[in-house]
Amino acid sequence: MSPGIDRQNDALADWLRIRTRISWPRWSGEPPVAAEPPSSDGFRNFFTTTRGGHDAEGTMRVLTALDRALSDAQQGAELTFPLMANWQRTVLHRKVVAFRTMPAFAKGGRERYGLAPDTPARFEHCLAGSTSRDVLLPSRAARTYLDVLFFHPFEDGNARAAMLALAFVLAREGALLVDVHPLQATRWADDADGAADLAELLGILITAAARRPFHGSRS
Repeated sequence: MSPGIDRQNDALADWLRIRTRISWPRWSGEPPVAAEPPSSDGFRNFFTTTRGGHDAEGTMRVLTALDRALSDAQQGAELTFPLMANWQRTVLHRKVVAFRTMPAFAKGGRERYGLAPDTPARFEHCLAGSTSRDVLLPSRAARTYLDVLFFHPFEDGNARAAMLALAFVLAREGALLVDVHPLQATRWADDADGAADLAELLGILITAAARRPFHGSRS
């Protein structure tokens, strides 16, 4: 644990403590990915149905950011904080987006995310693991999603940032989900079993999308 991180009620410290100890699911190999793009883009549908009814302008911004994230993935970009900040500028409609400078809170204040001088560097190190072959794609994607949630790097919009990062990691390896709504659940920083369950669910959703018949261009 780095000096300066307040361990009292610190969800980030909890996540870093369990992150390397998670028993990720075992598969015989990577789940199959679709040979053709699915007819329905699960992330686009997720943002539209969960946000569109009460924040049409914000929904359009996050969909634009999603397009940029998927384009970056297709170009083989590396997942870094500057890349995510570029998406987040669109999401938040701001010219400048930086790493947060204060401890952050979520879940009505029930989770607190500490901040130390090396927190941004540790976040970059964790993001670099999204391409590591130490675990298979569903686990790497789940780990990256949770990294964003529990590092809470931005002053606002971290849940959207986590979804964009998840979409990016999957798309970079050709896995586009048809249905993202099953992922919508409260995640806790000290829940190693919950992290493994998220990876298991992602494996199921990736496989389901690959087995779904192709019906033409995406809607």
